[in-house]
Amino acid sequence: MKPRTENPLVAVVGGSGAGKTWLADHLQQGVGNGVGRLSLDDFYRDRSHLSPSQREKINYDHPRAIDWPLFEKSLKACRAGRSIPVPRYDFMTHTRPPGRQTFHPKPLNIVEGLWLLLRPSVRSLFALRIFIDCSVRMRLARRLARDAAERGRSRESVRKQFWETVAPMHDRYVAPQRLWAHVVVESPPAPDRVRQLTDLLRTLQNSGRKA
Repeated sequence: MKPRTENPLVAVVGGSGAGKTWLADHLQQGVGNGVGRLSLDDFYRDRSHLSPSQREKINYDHPRAIDWPLFEKSLKACRAGRSIPVPRYDFMTHTRPPGRQTFHPKPLNIVEGLWLLLRPSVRSLFALRIFIDCSVRMRLARRLARDAAERGRSRESVRKQFWETVAPMHDRYVAPQRLWAHVVVESPPAPDRVRQLTDLLRTLQNSGRKA
């Protein structure tokens, strides 16, 4: 048997509030040991050089808010089995706190994010691409609950942002990625569907890609 030459990456893609983290959690738990996790959220650009008022004017629901060169470089290193320094991101201040956390790749690594399939050079790095289809009503409800509890946002500000930027950017940049997915699941996915995906990830983990 030829040695494994890279650690497969699995993309979990969907809109804000689609249930990406929920699905990634269940897949990781289902597969068990040997599964790592990365999030595109950690790679938002640092805005510490801007004043708070300037930061508030930025559209963080546009793909250009991401540090794509660093993200792509990190994915390639991860796939090659090399440990990488991952930046931390503070959504309340839109800045990167000092220091980075070191990520040690596993035999299989799940990556979640809004725009993982948008760029061909990034899309090609994933051995499996999963897209979560979720209604706008459910995504808004989940966004309200999350941002109020975790990011100190008022419900009014969350609704305003959702309809002014989140929903339009979803239609323009997130939804079209469905075309590049290997698998499309409805949110919330049925237990049988999650088990099917778990089995698929186990197979991917065990086989890997050979030279």
